[in-house]
Amino acid sequence: MKRAFDDLTSGGATPISATNIKKPVFLTKAQREQLAIQRREEEVAEQKRRAEQLAQQQQNPNSSSSNNHRSARPSSPSHDSRHHRSRDRERDRDRERERDRERDNERRNREREREEESRSREKSRVEKQVEREKEKELDAIKEQYLGTKKPKKRVIKPSEKFRFSFDWENTEDTSRDMNALYQNPHEAQLLFGRGFRAGMDRREQKKLAAKNEKELREEIRKKDGIEERPEDLAMQRQKEEAADLYDTFDMRIDRHWSDKKLEEMTERDWRIFREDFNISYKGSKIPRPMRNWRESNLSTELLKAVEKVGYKTPSPIQMAAIPLGLQQRDVIGIAETGSGKTAAFVLPMLTYISRLPPMSEENEAEGPYAVVMAPTRELAQQIEDETVKFAHYLGIKVVSIVGGQSIEEQGFKIRQGCEVVIATPGRLIDCLERRYAVLNQCNYVVLDEADRMIDMGFEPQVMGVLDAMPSSNLKPENEDEELDAKRIYRTTYMFSATMPASVERLARKYLRNPVVVNIGTAGKATELITQNVIMIKESEKMPRLQKLLNDLDEKTAIVFINTKKSADFLSKNLDKNGYRVTALHGGKSQEQREISLEGFRNKRFNVLVATDVAGRGIDIPDVAHVINYDMPGNIEMYTHRIGRTGRAGKTGVATTFLTLHDTDVFYDLKQMLTQSNSPVPPELARHEAAKFKPGSVPDRPARRNDMVYAQH
Repeated sequence: MKRAFDDLTSGGATPISATNIKKPVFLTKAQREQLAIQRREEEVAEQKRRAEQLAQQQQNPNSSSSNNHRSARPSSPSHDSRHHRSRDRERDRDRERERDRERDNERRNREREREEESRSREKSRVEKQVEREKEKELDAIKEQYLGTKKPKKRVIKPSEKFRFSFDWENTEDTSRDMNALYQNPHEAQLLFGRGFRAGMDRREQKKLAAKNEKELREEIRKKDGIEERPEDLAMQRQKEEAADLYDTFDMRIDRHWSDKKLEEMTERDWRIFREDFNISYKGSKIPRPMRNWRESNLSTELLKAVEKVGYKTPSPIQMAAIPLGLQQRDVIGIAETGSGKTAAFVLPMLTYISRLPPMSEENEAEGPYAVVMAPTRELAQQIEDETVKFAHYLGIKVVSIVGGQSIEEQGFKIRQGCEVVIATPGRLIDCLERRYAVLNQCNYVVLDEADRMIDMGFEPQVMGVLDAMPSSNLKPENEDEELDAKRIYRTTYMFSATMPASVERLARKYLRNPVVVNIGTAGKATELITQNVIMIKESEKMPRLQKLLNDLDEKTAIVFINTKKSADFLSKNLDKNGYRVTALHGGKSQEQREISLEGFRNKRFNVLVATDVAGRGIDIPDVAHVINYDMPGNIEMYTHRIGRTGRAGKTGVATTFLTLHDTDVFYDLKQMLTQSNSPVPPELARHEAAKFKPGSVPDRPARRNDMVYAQH
């Protein structure tokens, strides 16, 4: 930095000549700072001096005037110039300080305005938030006490949003509304059986032609007023009989499987056979189903027993499962209720036992050859009755082990020797733990109503029984590995009307390469049952029930109810009103339950009020009507309840009283009624709970969004 000219002049009286001016000197930063400090000290000292002078002049005006006269003598020109320059600099500095002061004031004002504006904005925001909180609190109180509920939007998963649904319901068919031609489709009418349509069964076409000819002749006779002659009637009957038979030309077209011998059956015939009886398999190396009892490969004694029992034709589950059981394959059978599952596992089991050495003193201590487990006492005793029908022809001894009876007596019967034990899981595991029974030579296991056993909490007991059997006789997990013909392998049967995940987990652990036999649709009721659902208030149930029971005459009915207390109360009320009624539930002793069931079977009582104890597997013949006084909590139990009627090929009626408290079952019930072509009540069809599956629409927002209000 260069020194200024004024700063380099000396303080003498004589002016500085141009020749004496020094050259510019460059100063360091420290020197410049020192020079600035020195200059500032001089300025401060000058200000103090002037202030003192001004104070003295005010105090001594006279002396100051005399001093002024004295000091009025002329000063040197250099001193005056320096004085003027310092005064100008002081004035400039004052102006700068004033401007700085004004700028500071403006800045402070702006900051103060901004702060006031931000405070006002924050105040308004807090006020709005408090107002919103109050509104939320009021809405929460209204929802809690007034029950207001906002409509929920259906939550669609991303995986379902773009997935095509192949399921189709009858209610989705809109073609009937589009064109009247769909109501009465036009078909080619073949006059008097002349000509045939290609691709259709010729015999069926001849039957249809004979029927059309008969209707046409009747219409002409009525129009002309002519009576039918006997020879015309005989000719018409002859044509109908001829249409029912294959002629020589028809023989060139393949016959139906029912008209063929076993060796003439083709793969196409077996496929049609399975479709006719709605049989489906899942597994490998599956044998052909049997078409009748003669083709079943059962022993002569068992065939005689089947004939004496009155089984004329096998049911679909028997057609499919018995050949598998005779090969000692592990089987999972899923079939409609009342479809004859008991005989499907009893007959192969007795065939297996008949090939083993008879029970004697040498091997009776090793335990039975086969074990059948059922969830309830009544079902176990029913299986025992069914097994004894066939077993006494073969000299096979059957023992039932259920609760409610002396365990010592049951253990004594087992120690005396028996080939088959039919038990409930809880009582059987008690016998095993107390050493009343062992299963050292048991290689045949049947789990009937397996899903019900798991639902009732018997899974640990079932697994304990299966683990008590010898594990060395399990089949190899590799299905391609050849089995030793001399060895006896364990055979496991599982039967049920439904197949939940818990049963599949049990099957994966204990079954080896099982064949899954499915008859119809899992969890579906038979088509022989007419299902009626009535939306009703709780107070209207009793009068409607009495009306239904009055229409029974001599027929029998089962009234299902959800609790033991309600069952006793309802049965007492019906008994007072003159109905022949008995009750069955888990709170009664075994003897009382047996008396109730026996009286109902013998028609001494025609009304049975029961809980779900009677809903599974119990076969009571000729039950004409099942009434669900209380709707069960799930659709599987509903299926089993109504399956107590419509058994063994007979028709039945199921009536259900539905209230608005049963919304959890509305969706599944509507789907079942639609699939079985049963009428759906309009109240059920329109209800919101019947439109979406439970769980797909949240009933309430997530708990993390809840706000709890507390008063201090």
